[in-house]
Amino acid sequence: REAQLIYLPLEKEPPKSATFPPPNPAMSAAQAAGLLLRDAFRLKLRAGAGPFRCVGNLAFEPRAYQLVPLLMALRQEVIRLLIADDVGIGKTIEAGLILREMIDRGEIERATVICPPHLCEQWQEELKTKFNIETVVVRTGTAGRLERGFPAGQSIFEVYPFTVVSLDYIKSERRRDEFIRACPEFLIVDEAHSCVGGAGTGRHLRFELLRDLAANVERHLVMLTATPHSGDDEAFHNLLGLIDEKFITLRELSEGRTRDQLRGELARHFVQRRREDISEWKEELGLFPDRESREETYTLTGDWGALFELVLEYARGMVEKAEKKSRLEQRMNWWAALALLRCISSSPAAASIALRTRLGAVEGVSEEEQVEDIDVRGAETVLDGQSVDELNMDETVPAGTTDDSVTSEEDAEWLRGLIAQADSLRGPKNDPKLALLTRQVKELIRDGFRPVVFCRYIATAHYLSEELGKALPKKKTIVQAVTGELTPDERDERVAQLSRDGDEGGRIPVLVATDCLSEGINLQHYFNAVVHYDLVWNPTRHEQREGRVDRFGQPSPSVRVLMLYGANNPVDGAVLRVILRKAEKIRKELGVSVPMPTDTNAIMEAIMQTVLLQSGGLVDASRQLQMDLREVEEEVDKTWESAKEKAREGRQTVFAQRRLRPEDVLPEWDKTVAVLGAGEDVMRFVRVAAERMGATLDRKEDHYRLPLQALKAGVTARLEEAGFEGDLRFTASPSPAPGVIQIHRAHPLVIALADYVAEVALDEDNPEVGSRCSMVFTDGVKSRTTVYLLRLRHQIHAEYVSGPRAGERNDLLAEECIMLCQNSDEVPRLMGDPEALALMGLEPSRNIQAEQRERQLQRTLDRLDALQPVFEDQARQRAVELLEDHIRVREASRGSREAMRVRYDVTPCLPVDVIGVYLLLPTPKV
Repeated sequence: REAQLIYLPLEKEPPKSATFPPPNPAMSAAQAAGLLLRDAFRLKLRAGAGPFRCVGNLAFEPRAYQLVPLLMALRQEVIRLLIADDVGIGKTIEAGLILREMIDRGEIERATVICPPHLCEQWQEELKTKFNIETVVVRTGTAGRLERGFPAGQSIFEVYPFTVVSLDYIKSERRRDEFIRACPEFLIVDEAHSCVGGAGTGRHLRFELLRDLAANVERHLVMLTATPHSGDDEAFHNLLGLIDEKFITLRELSEGRTRDQLRGELARHFVQRRREDISEWKEELGLFPDRESREETYTLTGDWGALFELVLEYARGMVEKAEKKSRLEQRMNWWAALALLRCISSSPAAASIALRTRLGAVEGVSEEEQVEDIDVRGAETVLDGQSVDELNMDETVPAGTTDDSVTSEEDAEWLRGLIAQADSLRGPKNDPKLALLTRQVKELIRDGFRPVVFCRYIATAHYLSEELGKALPKKKTIVQAVTGELTPDERDERVAQLSRDGDEGGRIPVLVATDCLSEGINLQHYFNAVVHYDLVWNPTRHEQREGRVDRFGQPSPSVRVLMLYGANNPVDGAVLRVILRKAEKIRKELGVSVPMPTDTNAIMEAIMQTVLLQSGGLVDASRQLQMDLREVEEEVDKTWESAKEKAREGRQTVFAQRRLRPEDVLPEWDKTVAVLGAGEDVMRFVRVAAERMGATLDRKEDHYRLPLQALKAGVTARLEEAGFEGDLRFTASPSPAPGVIQIHRAHPLVIALADYVAEVALDEDNPEVGSRCSMVFTDGVKSRTTVYLLRLRHQIHAEYVSGPRAGERNDLLAEECIMLCQNSDEVPRLMGDPEALALMGLEPSRNIQAEQRERQLQRTLDRLDALQPVFEDQARQRAVELLEDHIRVREASRGSREAMRVRYDVTPCLPVDVIGVYLLLPTPKV
């Protein structure tokens, strides 16, 4: 598609074959400069030869275990895969690898990611920064702008090849049909569990959309979820049916051969791993931090305890008053009571606003509609979502009083007294919860942790940020609040700026956040501790908070999780007992989180009903609550135990990914690394390149510091264009410490250095940086030894013999650099990387005169033409091996090569490019 036709009569100079001239023996240098040139050429490769085509275009180095879904996908003619790895293992990376590989193999031209709206920007950023894939976000706020100027009938998805689409935008009946018509051939669905099962029009529309998209059997489909089975069998089997309709029958089949065969087939499309499962990948140990969890309590005493009891009494009174009134008044008072209890448990700031705010009825609307509306509004602001995928993001303080609750001056006066009391309790002297937080944050900082404090409401977040800012030493810490008042982009920038300000000033950042940061933003590079200031009423959100820092890429060996609660707060006690502790117990037992199998909101209403039915002070109410909660607790236990056993069975049968082991994946990864280079090669190249340019690398305990201004002007100019100036602190570790960046083969520093080294070497302006030839005497060889650095180029031809692209032909380029070794007059042979490094790293044993060096090198260069047939034989052999690699990872499991819908062929581009010639002679005997 990128080929250009040239009309020869119009050309001033006729085209000729592009070849490198042989090295100039007068421009020789040390062996190290030759090895540096080899590394530069390897790291410059983007269309590298090897089993995996995508690696050359990645801006990071994937871990070997993350290649398992990629290899599973490549063994399917049409990819249908459900990636259900645990939170923090890297499902986004795994899906991105599959997408990038299919692009680089030329097998797809368009792709779409469907995800919840709050994750659109994260997907766009991940695809751009990690996979070099530019996308546009399609949702209500962007679609009109993107479509502007389109001719009638043309779709966004036909004009823009790579898109990220909001699930809520595209599910509507008005847009669905157009999307199904124009949907790309490759589809990633994030949070796939939210599209199946459950009640509600939204879920039904999502499922209809995915079902219709999956009905195209030629469409590649990769679905992601950390919770594939939450106890709802119908939802789970609907999810399986998106892979293939036949898997729905697993629900009805009894144990036997047919069921076992179908399960075995399903296992080819499933991958689900816990962190414990990664332990078999030996080099991956230590990628995930240890989680240190503990609880700390405070007691509601003094003025704060007295206020809590008054508010509790007030809330009970509202519920009692409405018992004999209309359904609407009952629901209004119920939600007002819950709002007061939740806010008084959060902070004086939230309590004060709730007491000031009235929950009003809506005029001109039927009572039935008002009841429905008030339930929706109450659930959004008081509760934490009905299910795993419906976690609301409303962080404003809910209304805590009702219109008819203030019917007399006496009631109004009493309410004003509660507000005054709440306002007077701000600060650690009167607020025991804040005092506990302050002590714990100081302890975390003293132990070297950087904490994120999560709370439920915006008012509480600002209150905590202000109070912690007063209590913590300004010279050592910096405190900032991030809430849902900010846009997603503003939240990202606020978090990054907090970390930068902390690093520049040598201060520890402390982040106070609402649950707008509990999903969609990765905080592991900035923070390593989580404090639950307000208890969540949904265990999924609880786990999501902790998953922001406890995930792949966390540089700290451990993360600390702290949960604060009131020892005599009946609300906290009920939530802990019935929900959070049970969820944590199951997570530890199974190694994965299991969502609550029933309606969380209904459970919370039952719990709070029990709380509001109590009487007496905090001590008496808390004691009685322990007995009265048994019925609710037993019901929750029954359904959750069933869900746990189903999850356990699933992990032992369907979910367990047994087919691909390290011995299946690592050889393919090693072959790719041998062609392109990886972590150690990158670090060696950067160190040697900096040294040969005269820049001094300052080695720290866990990273290097490089003054960029000390590099050559050609390098610094390119880095300045990429936004890098001053000193650069870097490491090859996938878990860099705060303020340290991970470098990889596609990092701007590596690209700038590799380009510069290759250019000056080929121009032969400065052989001391990168040399195309050298000659040394050394004790490391016993006979005349010559090393040849060759660049090979291959054309991969893919012809589609079946499927929707039958008859099409696709041509791809693959490149590699190899080193051949020739002892005396023997036939040159291919060297592996360890041998090449050892040979090129031999120390010279004595000096040599310039005239002698040039004479010996010229003698060697004169033989290059005679060696071209040998070099071409090597190129042909490498082409055969590349074909085998390319086909092997794409062959269908248990299938034959003849059955594949794509026929491959590889031909070398000749003549071979001779980049460098390096001569090693044994030390002459005196």
